[in-house]
Amino acid sequence: MKTQISTAAAGPRSFAVADGTLEALKWSALVLMTGDHVNKYLLGDRVHLLFILGRLVMPIFAFVLAYNLARPGVLEAGAARRTGVRLLAVGVLSTPAFLALNTLLGGWWPLNIMFMLLVAVLAIALLHRGGAIGIASAAFVVAIGGSSVEFWWPAVLLCVGFWLYARRPGAGSLVLIVVSCAALWVINRNHWALAALPLVLLSHKVTLHVPRVRWAFYAFYPLHLSVIWLLSRYLHG
Repeated sequence: MKTQISTAAAGPRSFAVADGTLEALKWSALVLMTGDHVNKYLLGDRVHLLFILGRLVMPIFAFVLAYNLARPGVLEAGAARRTGVRLLAVGVLSTPAFLALNTLLGGWWPLNIMFMLLVAVLAIALLHRGGAIGIASAAFVVAIGGSSVEFWWPAVLLCVGFWLYARRPGAGSLVLIVVSCAALWVINRNHWALAALPLVLLSHKVTLHVPRVRWAFYAFYPLHLSVIWLLSRYLHG
């Protein structure tokens, strides 16, 4: 008998976030990310508040991506392939500035956050396919891909947890979210990432009207890294 993961929500979604609210979360994360990177690369991590707020960024991005992939019918319509291609392209475009700004192990490890999101998309697509092969393949992607990207396995599993929760809220997916987010302590050396969870998990209770700017996220990431790199060269010689 074919093994299945129960991910399909029957009837109206019990966890539905307004498009404007989702857009507001994304723009908030972009602003916090910029502040965090300015603090890290230009200010020498001297502004602790910017560092703290920066720990919220990845969980918010993970939620926005996962929620969009959890929309009814989007995976069947090829959203994973389209999103994966965009993330791969932006990840590659962002790599020169990312490498220049960071001292990475072996000159390349870990890959930037776009590749982390790409690994998460692949894992989610395989889980959605279902069956023992789909589940095993997803586990393999998480194990191998999570070893090579920013924020490692906790970030990839956090994306998966958000996707499961957005499809059908339950105790199991909520535990996965909390444990994965708490495990970011290994990377962040603090638990400030957990502060993002109330924002995203209660976002369905707030309706904001923020217009969507198509491609903004994909364009902003490599652009802001490049600008910060040029400024760092100017300021630090």
